[in-house]
Amino acid sequence: MSQAFDAKAFLRAVTEQPGVYLMFDDTGTILYVGKAKNLRKRLSSYFRASVSSEKTRTLVRQIADVQVTVTHTETEALILEHNLIKQHLPRYNVLLRDDKSYPYILITEHRHPRLGIHRGPRKKRGEYFGPYPNGNAVRESLHLMQKLFPVRQCEDSVYANRSRPCLQYQLKRCAGPCVPGLVSDEEYAHQLQLARLFLQGKNQQVLTDLADSMEQASRELRFEDAARFRDQLQALRRVQEQQFVSGNILDDLDVIGLAVERSQACVQVLFIRQGKVLGGRSYFPTMPADTEAEEILQSFLLQFYLSGINGREAPAEILLDRTLPDEPLLSDTLSQHFGRRIRLRSRLRTERARFVRLAQTNAHTALASRLAHKSTQRQRLRQLEEILELADITRLECFDISHTMGEKTVASCVVFGQEGPLKSEYRRFNIAGITPGDDYAAMGQALERRFQQAEPDKLPDVLFIDGGLGQLSRAEDVLARLLVDSPKQPLLVGVAKGVTRKPGLETLVMGGSHEERHLPADLPALHLIQHIRDESHRFAITGHRAQRGKARTTSSLETIPGVGAKRRQALLKYLGGLQEVKRASVDELAKVPGISQALAEKIHDALHH
Repeated sequence: MSQAFDAKAFLRAVTEQPGVYLMFDDTGTILYVGKAKNLRKRLSSYFRASVSSEKTRTLVRQIADVQVTVTHTETEALILEHNLIKQHLPRYNVLLRDDKSYPYILITEHRHPRLGIHRGPRKKRGEYFGPYPNGNAVRESLHLMQKLFPVRQCEDSVYANRSRPCLQYQLKRCAGPCVPGLVSDEEYAHQLQLARLFLQGKNQQVLTDLADSMEQASRELRFEDAARFRDQLQALRRVQEQQFVSGNILDDLDVIGLAVERSQACVQVLFIRQGKVLGGRSYFPTMPADTEAEEILQSFLLQFYLSGINGREAPAEILLDRTLPDEPLLSDTLSQHFGRRIRLRSRLRTERARFVRLAQTNAHTALASRLAHKSTQRQRLRQLEEILELADITRLECFDISHTMGEKTVASCVVFGQEGPLKSEYRRFNIAGITPGDDYAAMGQALERRFQQAEPDKLPDVLFIDGGLGQLSRAEDVLARLLVDSPKQPLLVGVAKGVTRKPGLETLVMGGSHEERHLPADLPALHLIQHIRDESHRFAITGHRAQRGKARTTSSLETIPGVGAKRRQALLKYLGGLQEVKRASVDELAKVPGISQALAEKIHDALHH
């Protein structure tokens, strides 16, 4: 414990009201944020003569100051604690790094509503179904629904500018509401209602409706319609046989399972909507060693649901795999945050207990896989240290260049640590001012921008260059100039593809000596080098394609005076793409919001002459 902090004097003065406490070290850095129903009682537990937790003993030894904030209620303290953890990210708190949005299926408000995917805040008017664990799950559901219900999934801009039905109509996956006369508003509304019921999990109601519609069409001698309803009925029954649906549960649930092993934790969340398991997602919060499972789960719940990331909401019922001491308080806090009743349940039986076991199984499986991957990564790294004759490699970087015939050159820098990729530290460099296709100049510019003002603790131990001796020599020249006074000098290694460009036949060109080394194709250290090289290539080519696509889709409009970003967006959105803008007449251009007749003439003239 810091000598500057007098725990006894502090505890005599601290209040017994509810509130939040912040623990600081001697540099003023926040070590830990906690909440308490009784601040004096809770803080006294840290400074007892005998403390069982190694984590708490390590924390207390570093405390130089403690500050408290009193709140009216324990619920207020819980919310304030969450906000302070989110703001300061103290290293002794459990931290959930999750900024990913959850996709929903959206039925829009429209004369002919569309089914589509939606991410982010739910500001658009319409009906939302989800959330789904990832975009693939939504796309699979939408693809399935296209086969079952002929409801349009095209964008409104495409729908508004069709003069004849698209291929989806020919494939009988859309009723073609964009073209008058193909489907009545009543029949389209009927198919939309069936899709809505299907998304709500009311499959039996959909089957009954289709059977009744088939019989009615048959009685009225509308045999083509009867055959269509029959085909829908058969397709839905096949789908129902393949889908897992719980017996009697038709509620919205989130099911949370926790696995803890070797100072690592995995929290698995299963999303169940109307009895269907939409999928799950695994989370690996960062935490100090020796953290209690209950603290991990409670911190996860608050950060997961109170963060408000991209419109995330909680269902009416959240199932937990263990009982938490503050379960009623957490339930009240979530209810207050969302403005409706939310129940946390941990004592479960029958079907709900089966869902919890499923979440636990997935959490243990995901954690075992992650630990195995980390173990493999460490083995590869140790072998690489032996081959390169380096001790304790903590940071690896790799540079790559991507372009098409010299167009929109992009350089990538990917970073690996001892446990794998550090994606938050990846960087891209848009290369300019060089001769198109000059990879050496591109590499030189990227390295200069990376190492011009590099922090000493951010310098890599090994710097891989995707290329042969020429690229490596350019890198040596740049680093010799920029890092001449640096106490840490990265080891440069060129990774040249063999003549056949097959994995396993790479040649390593060592910096300085320019010695060529060939590693066995089955060597784990080579697999690590290949992983880093492939990741740098992927990251570079993704950035290059984005730059190239941006240039090709907007360059012709960007050159027109008076057409800024908002007007370009309006033209592309209203007319349905650049090709439709080019085909449009002056009168059609003038109908776009924000485009006057004079500007429409200027745009038309610029695009055609």
